[in-house]
Amino acid sequence: MLLAATAFVLVGVARPGPPAPPAAPQRKVGRLDLTAPAKKEIAMKLVSSAENSSLNWRAQYGYVEDIRDGRGYTGGIVGFTSGTGDMLPVVRRYVAARPKNNRLARYLPALTRVNGTASHAGLDPGFPAAWRAAAADPAFRAAQDAERDRVYFNPAVGQAKKDGLRALGQFAYYDAMVMHGPGADPASFGGIRAAATRRARTPAQGGGEVAYLTAFLNARTAAMRREAAHRDTSRVDTAQRVFLRAGNLDLNPPLRWSVYGDGYAVTR
Repeated sequence: MLLAATAFVLVGVARPGPPAPPAAPQRKVGRLDLTAPAKKEIAMKLVSSAENSSLNWRAQYGYVEDIRDGRGYTGGIVGFTSGTGDMLPVVRRYVAARPKNNRLARYLPALTRVNGTASHAGLDPGFPAAWRAAAADPAFRAAQDAERDRVYFNPAVGQAKKDGLRALGQFAYYDAMVMHGPGADPASFGGIRAAATRRARTPAQGGGEVAYLTAFLNARTAAMRREAAHRDTSRVDTAQRVFLRAGNLDLNPPLRWSVYGDGYAVTR
């Protein structure tokens, strides 16, 4: 009986198999910031819904009109204006890229003179038509893209990253910089951010992201209400705050919002 039992035990012992392969390293999935193409596309649509009442931001290269806000002509994909100095570099860049047969080249002296004013002196009557015609030229569209990124998008996203903000916060900075400009006075982006940091710490300083963004959006709407042309705060209150209340700090679709009473959606 002992031998039989021993034999059973020996038969029942499983042979060790080959050693298991080493575990594959876990791939860390990083959150996409606003520079990722899909996120940047969302940012462009969000701004276009507020600036042009359309998600088709690429249709806005030829947009130009005086909206009577004291900034002269407003035109292009982020509302460059003849009175605040950001339209002039667009035209300069375009003329440098397309120096011959450029209908906008003749308006460079006038754009230089009217900078800082609401004046159309030297621009009427032909400037709007020349701007609209230039929109068919890829070089003009590239000039607008480059100036948008140089003046607004890159500085806004760069500062937001330093402050420890994810995609929603990066967009909040970008949208504020587009509307208010990158200056340091209370009505500009720098002043708005300074007001927010007096109320809450940034995530980089150890503060909560939701609390800080709430403070930033509060400072932003306060600045908007001080200017007649910007007193409608729906691009913040029924758009960015909607995403913030939903906890969508990564600005992931689907997104639904409204601006000036019009509803919009990005589903993917």
